[in-house]
Amino acid sequence: MRVKGKRDSHTPMTLVTQISKCTLCADRFAQTATRHRPRPVPWFQAGTPIMVAGQAPGMRVHEVGKPFWDRSGDRLRNWMGVTRDQFYNRALVSVLPTAFCFPGYNARGADLPPPRICWDTWHEQVLAQMGPPKISLIIGKYAIERHLGLRGALRDIVADWRAHPPGVFVLPHPSWRNNGWLRKNPWFETELVPALQATIRETIASATTDTAENG
Repeated sequence: MRVKGKRDSHTPMTLVTQISKCTLCADRFAQTATRHRPRPVPWFQAGTPIMVAGQAPGMRVHEVGKPFWDRSGDRLRNWMGVTRDQFYNRALVSVLPTAFCFPGYNARGADLPPPRICWDTWHEQVLAQMGPPKISLIIGKYAIERHLGLRGALRDIVADWRAHPPGVFVLPHPSWRNNGWLRKNPWFETELVPALQATIRETIASATTDTAENG
């Protein structure tokens, strides 16, 4: 799955560098409760077979500079059935959040939404550089709205997983905040997760074979 957009002359690494230096939201972040500076976390390369399309980095990822470097990432990797080394191998997995920076907290300590300006500025270019992945994991309501144009109850969207295009898996955010959702929807881990893991195993095996044959 990809968003249509014309390709530009930037190489993937040049685009990563450009995003890493982005400060478009500096003023916005300075007004949040965290008063932090932008620290984009781009993690992608061309030709990756698996795209993890999430929402935005959290505070821990902001501090470390690696996507899903937290308990949510541990749960996500468990859902995917991959090791940490596989997950951070950009030849296998690219991570494309709805916004590349931690948006900050509001006065109540809640996560702020991903700024739309990040998506509008970068994502068409990134998706064009990556090319169409074989598997797309769309995680959380913001990513679902942006990538699939779907709104509504998360349960209904995720429960309809067999109706999504081949290779597209819509997931709840793996945060501990969704523990209650997971308890109420056991089918997610008994039906969807095994199908996701099987598809990822097949895709990684195919990618590994292709690399060996072309190496």
